[in-house]
Formats: sequence, structure tokens, C-alpha cells
Amino acid sequence: MQEWANQLCENRQFGSKMTDSKYFTTTKKGEIFELKAELNSDKKEKKKEAVKKVIASMTVGKDVSALFPDVVNCMQTDNLELKKLVYLYLMNYAKSQPDMAIMAVNTFVKDCEDPNPLIRALAVRTMGCIRVDKITEYLCEPLRKCLKDEDPYVRKTAAVCVAKLHDINAQLVEDQGFLDTLKDLISDSNPMVVANAVAALSEIAESHPNSNLLDLNPQTINKLLTALNECTEWGQIFILDCLANYTPRDDRESQSICERVTPRLSHANSAVVLSAVKVLMKFMEMLPKDLDYYGTLLKKLAPPLVTLLSAEPELQYVALRNINLIVQRRPEILKHEMKVFFVKYNDPIYVKLEKLDIMIRLASQANIAQVLAELKEYATEVDVDFVRKAVRAIGRCAIKVEQSAERCVSTLLDLIQTKVNYVVQEAIVVIKDIFRKYPNKYESVIATLCENLDSLDEPEARAAMIWIVGEYAERIDNADELLESFLEGFHDESTQVQLQLLTAIVKLFLKKPTETQELVQQVLSLATQDSDNPDLRDRGYIYWRLLSTDPVAAKEVVLAEKPLISEETDLIEPTLLEELICHIGTLASVYHKPPSAFVEGSRGVQHKRLPGSAGSGESVESPDAGSAAGVSEAPPAVIPSQGDLLGDLLNLDLTPPTTTGPPPPSSGMQMGAMDLLGGGLDSLMGDESEPPPIPLRTDTPQSPQLPHQSPSPPDYSPTELGGDLGGSPAMGAGFGAPPAAMPASFSAPVSGGLDDLFDLGGGVGMPMGAYSPPKTVWLPAMKAKGLEISGTFARRSGVIQMEMTLTNKAMSVMTDFAIQFNRNSFGLSPAGPLQVLTPLSPNQSIEVTLPLNTVGPVMKMEPLNNLQVAVKNNIDVFYFSCQYPISMLFAEDGKMERQVFLATWKDIPNDNESQFQIKDCHLNSDAASNKLQGSSIFTIAKRTVEGQDMLYQSIKLSNGIWVLAELRVQAGNPNYTVSLKCRAPEVSQCVFQSYEAVLKN
Repeated sequence: MQEWANQLCENRQFGSKMTDSKYFTTTKKGEIFELKAELNSDKKEKKKEAVKKVIASMTVGKDVSALFPDVVNCMQTDNLELKKLVYLYLMNYAKSQPDMAIMAVNTFVKDCEDPNPLIRALAVRTMGCIRVDKITEYLCEPLRKCLKDEDPYVRKTAAVCVAKLHDINAQLVEDQGFLDTLKDLISDSNPMVVANAVAALSEIAESHPNSNLLDLNPQTINKLLTALNECTEWGQIFILDCLANYTPRDDRESQSICERVTPRLSHANSAVVLSAVKVLMKFMEMLPKDLDYYGTLLKKLAPPLVTLLSAEPELQYVALRNINLIVQRRPEILKHEMKVFFVKYNDPIYVKLEKLDIMIRLASQANIAQVLAELKEYATEVDVDFVRKAVRAIGRCAIKVEQSAERCVSTLLDLIQTKVNYVVQEAIVVIKDIFRKYPNKYESVIATLCENLDSLDEPEARAAMIWIVGEYAERIDNADELLESFLEGFHDESTQVQLQLLTAIVKLFLKKPTETQELVQQVLSLATQDSDNPDLRDRGYIYWRLLSTDPVAAKEVVLAEKPLISEETDLIEPTLLEELICHIGTLASVYHKPPSAFVEGSRGVQHKRLPGSAGSGESVESPDAGSAAGVSEAPPAVIPSQGDLLGDLLNLDLTPPTTTGPPPPSSGMQMGAMDLLGGGLDSLMGDESEPPPIPLRTDTPQSPQLPHQSPSPPDYSPTELGGDLGGSPAMGAGFGAPPAAMPASFSAPVSGGLDDLFDLGGGVGMPMGAYSPPKTVWLPAMKAKGLEISGTFARRSGVIQMEMTLTNKAMSVMTDFAIQFNRNSFGLSPAGPLQVLTPLSPNQSIEVTLPLNTVGPVMKMEPLNNLQVAVKNNIDVFYFSCQYPISMLFAEDGKMERQVFLATWKDIPNDNESQFQIKDCHLNSDAASNKLQGSSIFTIAKRTVEGQDMLYQSIKLSNGIWVLAELRVQAGNPNYTVSLKCRAPEVSQCVFQSYEAVLKN
């Protein structure tokens, strides 16, 4: 598109005045025939008019490819404007008409030898843009001539063409020696040719990181620096980016390069400035800090960065994101420039927030008074997001500059007195961090905080307040009442608040045991027995077990002295920061992520480092240097196939444990419903017999006393009780053991190795790694007043789940979510309400998992796996439809006996058999079988006939329908054949789609 835009702009200069708009207004029928006649006219002017009409039609999206031969015939002309238009048409349609495009080759070759350098350059540029393999071989000879053309305009165009040709056919470029010619062009006398040669080589090097194309040495660097002064701004950027990939031999060379690059800092183009800053930031690493020039360079870097902040807001934001990285690496550059980061009233919110971040990074004892006064002013603004960030910034200043902590706390208290709800909540969050940094110093403010308890409605603020109450429970007279007030709506709280409340009440119990026995029992019961959240349950079980076995140890763990929080918790990790400094002026520096995190494919995955930290004199960007320094790329995470998991399990020590007593009961055991020791929750809460209280330990009278117990159960060995999870023979005493948090496979002795683990003997496997499709957008925000829903379906442990991401792209908070399904082919319906526990704030996303069952009303849908959904919130009701993979309905008990399979296959009429092709699948029959079994497609038998493996498989759908399959796999043939037989043949198409999805993902 860029090429088209450039061409059209150039065409306008050749006399096509504003009247060109007439070409875009025609809507006549039979236009193609008229244009065909005009294109074959003898009159040059008529021809040109016709080509303009063709280009106009092409631009607005009409298909004019039928005119290809007629337009190509117009190439034989001396009129440069007409030639440009024809070339533009060729670029667009050559890919769809490759055989016709070859007709134009002779004209290209001829134009490459035209006396006019503009036509020569135009021809080679167009040939590079026509991405047709058949044409590339004809391009080589003209390109070779143009690379050595006497006119620099032709040479610079040809240099870029090499990069385009390399993208189409890399091997051809290498065989023809074009890369060596490109390297020679770096020594060209014309600076623009040098810049384009560098750009082309950099582009090729990015797509082939292991090729050492840009072999930079002092001589080459000198040529680049010479060209730097004379080429255009974009040429300068290419050269500067190339310089950034060079590592000087010593500090003298580094200083020399810095001196020659420094004038670029005063360039009008901000991209040139940032590229120059990148080079200087990198080479400064090699300069000794006691060098006079080092100090001079620091002073020179500040003004251009400050100047960037006077540009339009979008450029300011990019500059601020880059400055954020620079001040983390070298805060001394801008330490005297605090005022330029003060927020202006008309700054957009994204600029304001970024400026705030940099202000905190530059805050020091010298300027803290000025910064605090400014932040206090910001906290009274009208923009809620900005005010929140300003209040948080005051807390960060307190943590960073110790001398200012008292002033910061005083400022925060003043803000709390304003009683503005969101200001109070942010203040409480940051005061919690101040307590962590300066324990036992500012606790006098707790009373003020407690006064605002009722106004807290945000999870983070509630969690912070609960932490403060739990941490300083001994100083708060009514701590138990405060925590109990939170406990009343425990299940409505967010996970963050629930976890904090659990810990705070356990802390309170350990500090005031006699007064809070019922409270701790209540919270442990809520966390372990009534909660679905695994994190909450696990923490509850750990506390329960700690309290029941050793309260002294519990005290040491829960009430341990906490490490002070660090000054800067949000600093970018040093190695990542080094890499981002090497990418200043690129998207990576705006996202604050390495290119490998957002660039697909092979490009951008090479990690760059600053020379000072590389520890070697080699070029840090070369692959050799990377390996020498010991930087190894982590392989991408791959979901293991079932075969891999079996291999891993075979390496486990599955010897049965030595038991000294009867095994714990395992039949009918449900998660969290039975106590391994027999006491269960009753032993914690007290039972009807009410025996006298039993102290946790007789040798520690000062320990907390516990509520009534049931009699101690018999002792089991630690192995049987899951001793590795904290159990011990003494667990029956005192608090009572927590309910079992482990599946039966942990509590029962493992006696039969893998057969028992997977129950393979019974014919019902435990599917591992069932295929789940990636999330797709089901409900776009524009159709749902700002609510966006993306999701997928999964089957986990036999439960069908609808996994959704709800995103609020509106300006108001969303609450009161509910969901309902229309009748569907398999009776899918929600197994419970849609659990969105917290309000969904603007720009917030939340992950929600909705368990489904298949007991709803049934109605045949088209397609069969279509699901119509209604979602309600406080704004409106929204409707969408999605398609679920039928593999979600494949039951885990779908493995047929061989004889039953044979009889059923014969019994189903042949008319019910459907045959499908699965193309481009490169798995052998065993790997395919393992992969399919992970999604409950079970192989009953396998036989090999004339080198072809035939797998006989069975599937059982949740509604009881059986599907029988024959999968044929031929070694070396990537195409499989699958035959499906079923009494309900309409499901066969969906089952085939599941086969294809599972095998190809």
C-alpha cells in the first residue's frame, strides 16, 4: 500500500490535477468492455485515460484482473506517467495472474537498460515488488546491472530490491552473489546508497540471525559515520541502528564514535534523536566514569530528551516511555530536569500517568519537597485514574526517600480527611506498604484508618485494611469485631480479600487465642469446606495442619518477622532493561517488552545486551558472542503428549510405601469431604458429646487453647497420612486434622504401578492433555455496549467447562452478571450461576470458568454444535452464538470391548458410514492413537495391512450415542482416511472436525 501511495503521489506531479477525482465516481455497467476497447486504442491520450480508470477501479476494490493482457500491452510506451500506472497495476495483480505476468518480463529487462535513470529504477523496483517465483530468475541479470549502475538513484533502489528478492527466494540471492555486492555498496560514494545497503543488509540479517552479514569493523564503521552526515533522516536512522549493533574494541574507539554521533542529537526528526540516544547509551557503558568526556556526554543527553517533550502528545508518550528506561539505567542524566515532567492541565491521561512514573524515579532528597507539593496538588484533580496514581506516588516517595516518609504519611492523612472514597482507598493501600517499609514507626495512624472501614469497597483496599488489622491486632481493641464484620460476606469477597482475611484471623488467633476460637474455626471451615478456590483451600489446610500439630511452629511461621519491602518494586529486571536499552526508539521500548514477546516468527528473537555487562570484547549481537557469554535461548514450552507423560511417570518411584496399619478408607472419597484421621470438620467445630477441652500441648501452657474435640483417632503411619504434606502421627491431638485435600491416589497405597494409576486394566483410561481450542472473540465490545467476551470450551476431569474472558471496554463499572443458554442439540446448560465475584471496572478483564452439564432441554441446531447464549449485566442483555467442539462431549468411559465393537460395527447399516480425509498430518499411528486417547477417542485394536496401519476406535458421547471409527495411517503419507459409523450419522461431520482439530494441534 505504501508503494501505491508513493506512486499515486508521484503521478499527481505529472499533470494529473485535481480532476483525477472523476475517475472514482463512475458506476456504469459494462465498463470492463469499454475499458478493454480504450486500452487497445491507437490514441495515446485515450490509452492513458483508460489506464487511469483501471487504476481507480482497482483502488476502490473492483476486480479488473480480466484486463491484465490489455494493460500489459500498454507498457511499451515512452510516457513515464503511463508506465508508472501500468507498473502499479502489475504489482497488484501479478500474484493472481503469474503466467500472464511473464509477458511483462521482456519490457522490464528492456526498461532496466533505458537511458532515463528514473525508468531504470522504476523497472527494478517494480520487479522486486512482484512476488512471483517464476519471475525472480529473470530479475537476476537486470538487478546485477542496476546494482552497479552509474546513477546512485538506481543503485539505492536496487539495494532495497535485493532485500525484497531475498524474502522471496533467499537461496537464489546467495547463489547469485548479491549479498557480496550489497556489502560492497557500504563503501559507495553516495550516502543514500550506503544507507539503503545498510537497511537491506539489516533486514536480511534480522530474518537470518545466524548469518554474519553485517561484518562490522573499524574501517566499515568509519565509512558509515562519514555517510551519516550527508544522507536523509531515514538513512541516518538505518545507519545509527546499524552502529548500535557494533561493539567497540576499547574506550578510545567508543569515545570517538560517540563524538561523531552526538551532533545527531540536535536533529529535527525525533526518530533520529532516539536512535542517536540508543547508540550513546550503549557506548557509554565502555567509557570510564572518571573520564571528563563521560560527564560532558551526560550533560549533552539531557536537552534533546527534554525537547522531545514539547512535541504532540503521541510523540511525547513515546519519548516518555523511552525516558522511563533511560532514567532506570542512568538517572543522573535527567536528575536536574524534574520540572519538565510536571503535569500540564491539558496533557492527555496517558502522558500524565507516564510523567508521574518518571517523577517518582527521579525523586531524591534534594527535590522531594517540590515533588510532594506537586503530587498533593494532583490528588485533588478530577480525573480519577490520575488521582489514584498520584496518591500511590506519594506512598512510593515515602518508601524511596526515607527522610520524606513522615511528610508523606502526613500528606496521606490529610487526603484521607477529604473523605473522597477512591482517595481514601488508595491511601490505605499505600500506607500498608509504608508499614512494611518502616515497622513500628507510624502505627499511631491506625485509628484514623479504622474510622474509614465502612467506606472501603475495592478489593485491594479491603485486603490492605485487613492486613493492617491482622498485623497490628494486639494494638486494636476490637480487632476481632472488625475482622468478623468482613467474615459475614466471605463468599462474596474477591480471592485477594479472602486470602488476606484467612491469614489475618489466624494471626489474631495466635495473638489472642482465648477470645477468637470460634472466629478461627469459622474462617477455616469457610476456606476449606465451602470454597472452590484451590489457593484458598490450600492455605486453609496448611494453617489447619500447622495449628493442629505445632502451634509454636505456627507462631514462628505466621508471625515471623517480614523482610522490608524494596525501594523500587516496579523496576524492570536488569537483564531485560539492558535488552530494552538496546531497542530504544522501537516498539519494544514503548511496550517495555523484548521483541521476542510480540514479534511472531524468527525475527526479533535475538537478545541484545549492553557491552559493559556482556563481559567479553566480542560483538554482543553476533550469535557467537551470545553463546560465548553463555546466553542460551529457552526452548518454547510445549504441551507434552500422552506418551511423554507416561514416560515421565515411568521414571517415578512407584514402590508401595511400607505401612504399619490398615490403609485409610479410599472408596467413595470426595475432595475435602473426609478427614484422613476420621475426625473431619466435626473434630474442629466440636461434636454433640462435648468432651472437656484438650490443650494443644501439655508442655506449653501459654499456647492457645482449643475448642472441644472428638476422641483421638487411631494412629496411622506418617506415610499413610501423607507425611510429606505436613502430617505426623500426633496430628489427632488438639485442633483435629484438616479434611483430606488429596485425591484417593495419594491416600491409598500405590500397589500396582501404572496399571492402578491409570486403571488401564478396566478399559477406562485417565485422559491426559485433552485438546481445547484457543479462545476466540464471541461477543465484540461494539455489539455489547463495551462488554467483550472471548472464550473456549474445555473438558477437565470429566467436567465440561466454558472458559471465558470478560473485558470491560466501556466507561462504567459492570456488575450483576448472569448467563442463560437456548435449547441445543446436546442439552448443554450451566451447572451453576456465572460467578463474577467483583465488579468489572473499565479496562479490566476477568477470567471466568462456567461448569456445564448435559441435562438441559434438547433441540436440534444447525450446525449441530451451535450454542445460543444470552448474557445479562447491569447495563443490558446481550445475545451471541458460538460453536463448541463436539470432543467436549466425549465421555471417559467410551472404550468398547473388542467383541462388542465388532458386533456393533456389523449391526450399524453401511448407509450410515461416512468417510473423510485428514490432510497434512505427520504423526505415526502410535502417536496419533495416544493423542486421540487424550480426548477420549479410544483405540480398541490395531492391524497392519500392506504397510497401512488401521486403528479401530470407539467414542461415547455424553447423551449415550456411540461412534465407531476406522483410522487408516500410511507410513510416509501425510493424508489419513477416517471412516465413521454411527446410528445418528448427522454427528459424523462434527466428530470428523474433532479428529482433525485434535490431530493437528
